Amino acid sequence: MGNVEEYPIIWLQCATCTGCSVSILNSESPTIKNILVDEILPGKHLNLRFHPTIMAGAGQAVIEEMEETKQRKSGSYILMIEGAIPTIEDGNYGCIGEKDEKPITMLSAVESLGKEALAVIALGTCAAFGGIAAAHRNPGKCVGVDKLFKSLSIITPLINIPGCPPHPDWLVGTVASFLLNGLPKEEDLDEYRRPKAFYGRLIHERCPRRADFDEGKFAKNFNKPGCLYELGCKGPVAYADCPLRLWNGGVNWCINAGSPCIGCCEFGFPDVVSPLYQKMDVEALPIVGRRIEIE
Repeated sequence: MGNVEEYPIIWLQCATCTGCSVSILNSESPTIKNILVDEILPGKHLNLRFHPTIMAGAGQAVIEEMEETKQRKSGSYILMIEGAIPTIEDGNYGCIGEKDEKPITMLSAVESLGKEALAVIALGTCAAFGGIAAAHRNPGKCVGVDKLFKSLSIITPLINIPGCPPHPDWLVGTVASFLLNGLPKEEDLDEYRRPKAFYGRLIHERCPRRADFDEGKFAKNFNKPGCLYELGCKGPVAYADCPLRLWNGGVNWCINAGSPCIGCCEFGFPDVVSPLYQKMDVEALPIVGRRIEIE
């Protein structure tokens, strides 16, 4: 590719439903073809070396390719992690494959690859915070990447892109910014290592039903006019740009479709926002200038 700079990507799928991968594959601008085949930016190309769902290879050959990439490109590859990491029984509740007839646990792969990466992106709420895989009772003792890295004293730069699933733009925009400007500065990330460009404001601040909340006009049933707070909407405590970005090529998003926001980008999801369709305590609402009293 001439003077094109290559950025190898190793994409691990741990305790995941693959929904995060499916969401990214549905990226529209740029398309997944643009992302993986073309130059994502002039002179910049992402070289996907390992992805269990979409790669053609299988078995020990692809495990060896992954390990060879780690050795040859140490300190220059990007590690994408999808799904939480099971830690019980030395990680034997989850494996990514075998080598020489011995299982390679998700735990050992994340630790080994994470130490040598240029940067790590935890894609989806399970990878970022544990998510559904780590929900009560969590028999596999699943954890998110940040918690695991802290326990192992791994200091590789980490960016969290939560969501269940995350919007394709959140990942593509983060990677493009990284390629253009280098790793994000600490002030560009929030306390949960989410890019403020996408997770900097509450859903509630830009919700088209915010005026209904201020006027005390609450929907009594799903898919009815009015604010969905009484039906369990977590928009007042959830950070993401869904109201502006929309989903599926700008067609719709949860609240516009009549469903409350379930707070899927938040630390502790789903436990801390459950029951999903039950009204939150008033004390939980970080609302400025509220003009009504909620019974």
